[in-house]
Amino acid sequence: MSKASKRQSAEEIIKQRRNQALDRQGWASLLFRVLILCFAGWLLLTQVFLLTQASGNGMFPAVKDGDLVIGFRWQQEYAKNDVIVYTVDGQTHVGRIAARQTDVVTLTEDGALLVNGTAQSGEIMYPTYAKEGLSYPYTVPESHVFVLGDYRTQTEDSRDFGPIPMKDVEGKVITLLRRRGL
Repeated sequence: MSKASKRQSAEEIIKQRRNQALDRQGWASLLFRVLILCFAGWLLLTQVFLLTQASGNGMFPAVKDGDLVIGFRWQQEYAKNDVIVYTVDGQTHVGRIAARQTDVVTLTEDGALLVNGTAQSGEIMYPTYAKEGLSYPYTVPESHVFVLGDYRTQTEDSRDFGPIPMKDVEGKVITLLRRRGL
């Protein structure tokens, strides 16, 4: 073998090894970026946003059984009529805030809901009857909310569980994805 061909094969070997090192660097960089994206996604979906599937028709027609509910965990203040995700005895529920702390809730025999003496109807088409456990008029304690489902005759809500402590509110529903054969 001539000196020129030895030099050329040595250059090819060096070039091949350099390309292999660059490939390894590229794969390591890609893996690092994928891991960072996965961590950022995990952080967003567990600490900032909330993803859960609605079970039951307690919020029908606003939220249907099987809908994917997306909530925001960092909500500071909740207003009346906000739809929230909350937990009671380890189970996740979706409901609408009917009254906040220090509000007085009254349920009449004809199914009317009064908050601080004002009738609350909105778009809810079902009557709101009292259930066993709470006596009305009921004053919502500090750091609690009174939550009702929209399908008032077929839901479990604050009439069953009592007021919901703010520490058990997971987040405010910001949107939902309808389940259509998923």
